[in-house]
Amino acid sequence: MSKIIGKGLPDMPWQEKPEGYDMPVWRYSQNPIIQRNAIPSSNSIFNSAVIPYKQGYAGVFRCDSKAVSMDIYAGFSDDGVHWKINENPIQFDGEDPEILNREYRYDPRVCFIEDRYYITWCNGYHGPTIGVAYTFDFEKFYQLENAFLPCNRNGVLFPRKIDGKFAMLSRPSDNGHTPFGDIYYSQSPDLEYWGHHRHVMSPYKGDESAWQSTKIGPGPIPIETDEGWLLIYHGVITTCNGFVYRMGCAILDIDQPWKVKYRSKYYIMAPYEQYECVGDVPNVVFPCAALTDADTGRIAIYYGCADTVTGLAFTTAEDLIQFTKQNNMN
Repeated sequence: MSKIIGKGLPDMPWQEKPEGYDMPVWRYSQNPIIQRNAIPSSNSIFNSAVIPYKQGYAGVFRCDSKAVSMDIYAGFSDDGVHWKINENPIQFDGEDPEILNREYRYDPRVCFIEDRYYITWCNGYHGPTIGVAYTFDFEKFYQLENAFLPCNRNGVLFPRKIDGKFAMLSRPSDNGHTPFGDIYYSQSPDLEYWGHHRHVMSPYKGDESAWQSTKIGPGPIPIETDEGWLLIYHGVITTCNGFVYRMGCAILDIDQPWKVKYRSKYYIMAPYEQYECVGDVPNVVFPCAALTDADTGRIAIYYGCADTVTGLAFTTAEDLIQFTKQNNMN
């Protein structure tokens, strides 16, 4: 039985797998949990991150405005399903006004390391790069230096130091709607200077796994298990109707996470439902966060749907690890 390494979270959102359902990830029956107009100014709320906080949950949400400007907002929930999102975007403090200047902000992740909550997001600084900040209370946010030069997206921290250093996955890109993308691993002694860049995995250029043939990118914070780091990621194929985003799963070496132990040739979730297929950007499921309960192995995945609303889905460490091993193409 595969096990999650970490703390119990017995009150996290959960629904049992529907009887007869044969995929490893299943949807919450009341999706979408956050509608596009959850705050007065929003056109869409999606690709957002949540984390346990105090007696409930906190999150950082991508909200595109009715002007279709991109920014990130804090929010809170008692149960992880019903959310109160602040009506004003996060305001960052920091030492360098040049870094604090906003071009755009989107697709955040949240990771607790040691004594604080770190937020990473796609930050605009002469093109897309990885912004980094921390908070203790989701009210005051202190912005650090951007992690990388432009162009980069999908900066995802590991939840603990590896070999004494902070560790991050990312997806170098271009300045536009990237038609390519590999996942890389980087490390830092101080969250400012990043190096030791290592290739993790590439899109698969063949029909054995065509759903991830154009580009891939890391999703939620990697989940530590007794089998290695469980990585949920997105994969993209280019079709005659544009990109289609699906979810995949891989298991990385626990000590050298740039080494892939297993990688599933089949997707674990794809846009099937209307709210995933119809929206501002159709045919997208985009995972950004996962709650975990070490005692039961349960996992709750928060994901963006058609770049418009936010959905919730469920699985277990056992389901994902066994599915990935059984369909391994690494």
